[in-house]
Amino acid sequence: MDLIAQIEAEQIASLGKEIPDFKPGDTVRVGYKVTEGTRTRVQNYEGVCISRKNGHGIAGSFTVRKISFGEGVERVFPLFSTNIEAITVVRRGKVRRAKLYFLRSRRGKSARIVEDTNYKPKADKAGAQA
Repeated sequence: MDLIAQIEAEQIASLGKEIPDFKPGDTVRVGYKVTEGTRTRVQNYEGVCISRKNGHGIAGSFTVRKISFGEGVERVFPLFSTNIEAITVVRRGKVRRAKLYFLRSRRGKSARIVEDTNYKPKADKAGAQA
């Protein structure tokens, strides 16, 4: 393992966050901490993950798209942000692309993603090495 990957793995371990295995096409619910004045609360943002950048590394991010009041809204979340309380996978999507930007131009039935009923989670990298 090269030095950069080793330092990155140490940083991720020090954060102590549990990131579920999700990919583009999955519907995810992101609990995001919102600060209003002196109070902080967790606001859920639920939508379809349309892209992931930089994989599973410390600099990784993912884009979630939802339809709010008839208008498409996208939000980019850093994967290991301190403002993210939890990431929950609501349903698994069956897609053939890594980036689902074509959903931006679609509405209604053509924007649906088929649910993946026989999803198998990937084996842990740590478990494969041990």
